[in-house]
Amino acid sequence: MTLALPRIVVPAPRTGEEFVDRPRLRRLGLRKPVPFARLLGVVVVLAAWSAGSYYGLLDHRKLSAPWTVLGTGWDLVRDGTLGDNVLASLHRAAIGLGLGILIGTTLALVAGLSRLGESLIDGPVQVKRAVPSLGLIPLMILWLGIGETFKIVLITLGVALAMYLQTHASLTAIDKRFVELSEVQGVSRWEFIARVVMPGSLPGFFLGLRLSVTGAWLSLVVVESVNATDGLGKLMTSAQNYGQADVILVCLVIYGVFGLVSDAGIRLLERKVLSWRRTIST
Repeated sequence: MTLALPRIVVPAPRTGEEFVDRPRLRRLGLRKPVPFARLLGVVVVLAAWSAGSYYGLLDHRKLSAPWTVLGTGWDLVRDGTLGDNVLASLHRAAIGLGLGILIGTTLALVAGLSRLGESLIDGPVQVKRAVPSLGLIPLMILWLGIGETFKIVLITLGVALAMYLQTHASLTAIDKRFVELSEVQGVSRWEFIARVVMPGSLPGFFLGLRLSVTGAWLSLVVVESVNATDGLGKLMTSAQNYGQADVILVCLVIYGVFGLVSDAGIRLLERKVLSWRRTIST
């Protein structure tokens, strides 16, 4: 009598692609980004706004219909009002953003790479963090007047604070194992900073950059409402005095578009620069 032994099948080695459980990874969110997927929420909001206006669920005196806003925007473009005010706002935002990025990043490098620098810089910055930049408007007007200087200074302060906090946090959060490995390899201090610290701080730098751009637009709305002769904030203030909800919405839409486009540009730059870093969204 012959016994039939069960046949044992040894599976072939699985490659990296086969080893990955695709459905499970998709459930966890580990997938490639879908182009323009972030615009889905914007489309839903616009659809709800249009439906509410069409069926009379929204008071047009308080919230104008989308087509009314488009018509008003086109009228402002034709008479040159919108173009002049947009250029004035972009000019202020660009100067404040550039100065803020430079100042905030420089302070973060000094504080993050030097104990003495951190002792001298981090304390005052944390105190400034507890004081809202917009709360400094009365003092800035007293010191600098109500001209362009005080507007740019306030935008710069907000941008510099965001850049400092995120970049400094990344600089001081370098894994200690990299430090120990560099010591074993005999790497010099400057080489360690150039090859380990600076690349490791780039994610925080780009996060600070995104927050800075958003903060610049938020500060711009407020500073342009204080005795400004031009700019989107001035246009909104004038429209408020005359009850022109459509003009206010035109300005808000432009702010939103600027913020969305600038954030998308920074995210694209971050993806290119940090292509070596694999994350859930990449």
